[in-house]
Amino acid sequence: MSTGKPRDGDFQIVAAPGNSKPPLPPTAASSAIVEYTPPVFKEEDEDLEVKLRRIIDNVPVRVSNTSGSSAGSGSGDFHQYRQMRRKEQDRLARMEVDYQRRKELAEFNLRREERLKAAEERTAKKRLKRQKKKQRKKEKKIKLNAEGEQQREKEDCSSDGDSD
Repeated sequence: MSTGKPRDGDFQIVAAPGNSKPPLPPTAASSAIVEYTPPVFKEEDEDLEVKLRRIIDNVPVRVSNTSGSSAGSGSGDFHQYRQMRRKEQDRLARMEVDYQRRKELAEFNLRREERLKAAEERTAKKRLKRQKKKQRKKEKKIKLNAEGEQQREKEDCSSDGDSD
């Protein structure tokens, strides 16, 4: 018995304003409500794809079908579990060793760069000191030569005056 008024829990169908067409059903090939449209890649995104492909190629594959030690009731299942566990532990150990090796190499390169920079600074400081010393010695030599010439000129002048 409907009185025309909606009661709580009742739904009322109302036409959408402005759009008289009903929504299109999904295609027969897909059961998804929303169709997937592949993203359009730019040049920057291609680099990411190359990086992702390289990472996938270089990272060891994780064993995905591991099971617990109590999985399965057969006596042979434990041996399979033990083998899968050993492979997974080996993979994790290799990853840890690789990480430590890369970390040590990065730290070594950082320390090496710092040492080279410090050595270059010391060398530059000593080079500057040597150049200053060499310059002072050169100036002193020029000054002595100039004084010696002045004395000779005085002597020449004084000897010229005595001969008169």
